[in-house]
Amino acid sequence: PAEPLLPGGVLMLKEGLGNLGRFVRTDALVIFLTLSFFATGGYAAESVPAASTMPWWGWPLALFITCFLLGVVAVPSGVGGGVLFVPIVAGFFPFHLDFVRGAGLLVALASALAAGPSLLRGGLANLRLALPMAVLASASSIAGAMIGLAIPANIVQIALGTTILGIVVLMSLAKKSEFPEVPAPDSLSAALAMNGVFHDAARGQNIHWQVHRTAKGLVLFLGIGFLAGLFGMGAGWANVPVLNLLMGAPLKVSAGTSSFILTLVDSSAAWIYINKGAVLAIVAVPSVIGMMLGATIGARLLSVLKASVVRRMVISLLLFAGIRALLKGLGIWN
Repeated sequence: PAEPLLPGGVLMLKEGLGNLGRFVRTDALVIFLTLSFFATGGYAAESVPAASTMPWWGWPLALFITCFLLGVVAVPSGVGGGVLFVPIVAGFFPFHLDFVRGAGLLVALASALAAGPSLLRGGLANLRLALPMAVLASASSIAGAMIGLAIPANIVQIALGTTILGIVVLMSLAKKSEFPEVPAPDSLSAALAMNGVFHDAARGQNIHWQVHRTAKGLVLFLGIGFLAGLFGMGAGWANVPVLNLLMGAPLKVSAGTSSFILTLVDSSAAWIYINKGAVLAIVAVPSVIGMMLGATIGARLLSVLKASVVRRMVISLLLFAGIRALLKGLGIWN
């Protein structure tokens, strides 16, 4: 077969690594060359359909702007950047769904990491509450990622659209308790010291909180982790209702702790996508940078912004993106 046309620097590098190639796994070499293509701009031109009139740099710029805006609303709403990223980018950008899901995990991870320090300093994220949930969800997310990559893309699109619309219904119907009443902690949460205090700037007072129904919460987080790996979109949409409505953590603590849980869950599933070569730099890099910058602003807004305002905006976005994903999977709207 003819030698593929590669940028000069990449071709020289490929020849220099000739003797080393037999010791390097093929998928790892593909990922390395992909990153090299992005650095030279050579691969970017091949990453979009030939019929597109958008210059190759237009798609990374559009991803950066989109993810910046998503990051601003993701943290205050507690849904995680991946929940918004995957259906919106998969529906309106010309990238294969596997690459979008791989980047979606990195995006959700980046937004959570960017917001983590300020959330911990403000008492809006609690390590003792997050770690037990995150350990179980991380294990099940690996299984979800492996199954998700084995399913045809159109089936995943249909399942994704159905799930997103289900999320919209859940978020619309579920009551939002800003400060749930927990008469007494259960024995498990008491043993794990799942309690704390945070300063609510909107009220101007310190709020003491504790949780209950910890065992049920742990079981539900197994399923949450599986869905996070399957769709590559994080699971902040499910973390917040479980922490808030089931276990009784305050809404702002639930949203902040949800972002911290995503750092562990998404990093576990992301390795499966990286190992399968389902992460492209042209998709992941501008998305991650935009999401991190937006999440930093979103974390500062969490303490002063009304969660109901952001929640209505997120529901509208997810409704539109869910319908788009479902119709795309059915071949009605490509």
